[in-house]
Amino acid sequence: MPSNKSVSDAPITQFTNCSILKDHQLHTEDLWVREGKILNPEKLFFDEKGSADIRLDCKGSIVAPGFIDTQINGGYGVDFSLITEDVKSGISLVAKKILSHGATSFCPTLVTSPPSVYHQVLPEINVTEGGPHGAGVLGVHLEGPFISCEKKGAHPAQCLRSFESGGFQDLMATYGTLEGVSIVTLAPEMQRSSEVIAELAMRGICVSLGHSVANLSQAEEAVQHGATFITHLFNAMLPFHHRDPGIVGLLTSDKIPKRRRVFYGMIADGIHTNPAALRIAHRAHPRGLVLVTDAITAMGLGPGRHTLGQQVIEIEGLNAYVAGTTTLAGSIATMDMCVRHFWEATDCSIEAALEAASLHPAQVLGIEQRKGTLNFGTDADFVLLDSTLHVRATFIAGTQVWGSEMFPM
Repeated sequence: MPSNKSVSDAPITQFTNCSILKDHQLHTEDLWVREGKILNPEKLFFDEKGSADIRLDCKGSIVAPGFIDTQINGGYGVDFSLITEDVKSGISLVAKKILSHGATSFCPTLVTSPPSVYHQVLPEINVTEGGPHGAGVLGVHLEGPFISCEKKGAHPAQCLRSFESGGFQDLMATYGTLEGVSIVTLAPEMQRSSEVIAELAMRGICVSLGHSVANLSQAEEAVQHGATFITHLFNAMLPFHHRDPGIVGLLTSDKIPKRRRVFYGMIADGIHTNPAALRIAHRAHPRGLVLVTDAITAMGLGPGRHTLGQQVIEIEGLNAYVAGTTTLAGSIATMDMCVRHFWEATDCSIEAALEAASLHPAQVLGIEQRKGTLNFGTDADFVLLDSTLHVRATFIAGTQVWGSEMFPM
């Protein structure tokens, strides 16, 4: 159908027969896209006297913002924490593969490594927009090496470091650069951590608390200096205690500065966290829950031995262990698997499950004005799902980048 467009001659796509996640609710209405952005149909109709050039039948799908994974260590044989001849090709491979999981953007995560790894790998990872080539890169998540030896988990003890000698300069000497870094996980009980947290926050980098033996007071102080995130809640931190709940206590702390929200990542793979603990966290602080995969090299591969940075990892069923131990070392879960498990385990609404994988991670990164919602003017990154939250198709900038048999490419 011809249209009379006065603002732009770019084609307009109308997605019909769908339920759209918007303003925390599913609404039965159409979605309009032009030039990679969500379009306000009222302005189109009344101001531009325009109409759709292309209409796509979503076949009753749920349309939700694309999933954002803020903690993913690799997958499909790629380990982001290893020095390889072509880091970019490894990032690209994972970026392409996770489109089928509904992920439209992600934060490649580097676990605790020697300085030489950071110095060589970080300059090779660029912030990029997503597209048919793969999910977009929103910046690197550096998990360690400034963490507690007691709660190191799968992180190699010989690579752990502290801030004692130079504070923020120790961090810079270790990483070499903070260009393209979006999240840093550290243990807040370490000496001089407060000044480091404040400096990172001032630079617009999200500080996440994890792999830590911090008490609640130390965690609250870290938040007061700018920390806003918790890395895989319950895992690699002191267990909840009624006299001092530790980092977990941040979920209901009354010492959080006004107009600041603390978010917390959870690996909802059915292994890292008991469903009861998942329910407790969600009911205590639902608006802070962020689903992460913490996926490692073995995601998408079969059982056997793989790597996670400097460690050898063994896959047994759905479990990933440091070889020869019972220490969990990331997961082999995908984002859509985590969304479904979280939804089923907590009996939360579909909207809540989807926002934990889209809106909340976007808020953690401070990009909710362009990603994580389907508000007018935001990036048209979205996923089509069936009523059981299985992915039917993935779109980036309004273009289909992956599709099931119902939505062939």
